[in-house]
Amino acid sequence: MNDRYQSPLSERYASKEMQYIFSPDMKFKTWRKLWIALAETEKELGLPITQEQIDELKAHAEDINYDVAKEREKQVRHDVMSHVYAYGQQCPTAKGIIHLGATSCYVGDNTDIIIMNEGLKLVRSKLLNVMAELADFAMKYKDQPTLAFTHFQPAQPTTVGKRATLWLHDLYLDLHDLDYVRGSLKMLGSKGTTGTQASFLELFEGDHEKCRRADQIIAAKMGFDSCYPVSGQTYSRKVDTRVLNVLAGIAQSAHKFTNDIRLLQHLKEVEEPFEKNQIGSSAMAYKRNPMRSERIASLSDYVMSNVMNPMLVASTQWFERTLDDSANKRLSIPEGFLAVDGILDLYMNVVDGLMVYPKVIEKHFMAEIPFMATENIMMDAVKAGGDRQELHEKIRQLSMEAGRNVKERGLDNNLLELIAADPSFGLSLEELRASMDPKKYVGRAPQQTEEFICEVIAPLLEENKEVLGMKAEISV
Repeated sequence: MNDRYQSPLSERYASKEMQYIFSPDMKFKTWRKLWIALAETEKELGLPITQEQIDELKAHAEDINYDVAKEREKQVRHDVMSHVYAYGQQCPTAKGIIHLGATSCYVGDNTDIIIMNEGLKLVRSKLLNVMAELADFAMKYKDQPTLAFTHFQPAQPTTVGKRATLWLHDLYLDLHDLDYVRGSLKMLGSKGTTGTQASFLELFEGDHEKCRRADQIIAAKMGFDSCYPVSGQTYSRKVDTRVLNVLAGIAQSAHKFTNDIRLLQHLKEVEEPFEKNQIGSSAMAYKRNPMRSERIASLSDYVMSNVMNPMLVASTQWFERTLDDSANKRLSIPEGFLAVDGILDLYMNVVDGLMVYPKVIEKHFMAEIPFMATENIMMDAVKAGGDRQELHEKIRQLSMEAGRNVKERGLDNNLLELIAADPSFGLSLEELRASMDPKKYVGRAPQQTEEFICEVIAPLLEENKEVLGMKAEISV
């Protein structure tokens, strides 16, 4: 296999579970389940189909004769009819009633919905596991003060745990979107060549109620509540856009997380997992590059751009059906799911092994906190009898001087020393340093973290505890 292209999504990134969902076996076995459901439904509604025929179909539901189907497709250039033929070869008694009244989209589109539903189910499980890891991380570091950043400039402090809740909240929103879209998925049902069910109306001798019931029965047999009420030959291709929008939302959240991790790793405050024998650079042996976060970002870019595919397909369909969606769907839908599957495995792996370096965080914090503490210092000086307006101007001038010392002369921040030396403030250096306790400047960050985890995330994880406990396997 080294002499032909192999998709990195299957070779390097996606799990075996997600690869199976989009495998030929899953697809064609689902086709056969749909043909069985159709035959059973038609029998229940009075068509002359025997139990013997249905039993024969069930006996060969799993052992697909791929060789026969492939050879037939070379002749007829039609994948569905090739598999109808191959199934008929195995089921001679039932041969005449396979696919009765249906069009290709009966198996194609219904299978696509079933597969996307299964894909979303796996994505949901992994998303919840990432959320569980982030919740644990946030609680562990809810009290660890750190500089916050606006515009990547030092700003009013937060805590490491509170920052993690921002990543977690994005995923929480994604989960809501996923649940909504997955909950809205319906089967196409048995709508016929232009969506009018004309062939089924003919089969049921003009009985409209049986046509309606056929949709309902097939949906129930395949594990769905209902079918889309109207369609052309296909379900609306906007459904594919809605599904990939959910995947792109997860990609956005993951990318934002990796931006922060990569910046924090540059600051040496937080570091993604780095294995004992891992090589960071072929030339610079000392390097510890955030390669997993970079891979998440790279795959996320792909998923976000991939949303354009179903958008273009949906917007350019003609009337009741054209076939210019087919080749695109075969690529964009599976690859979107495989890429997000890889993203979530990497996300889980990174959070599980995140390293936090409190000493470095404290060093950066203490270098900036004098600037941020100036308002508190000024208030303390006013309480001691100083003039607020005069002190404001003096502290502004001293802050500018300390800033020049840092930026132009490469010195440490000496703002506290400058303030202590000015008798207008009436504060000693010891008093000023005593007011520099980082925990005084983080506001409600620890409490916000605890409230969000305990009141919002913990109940959600408890409701879904049966899917928790996953550990990601990273190929490279």
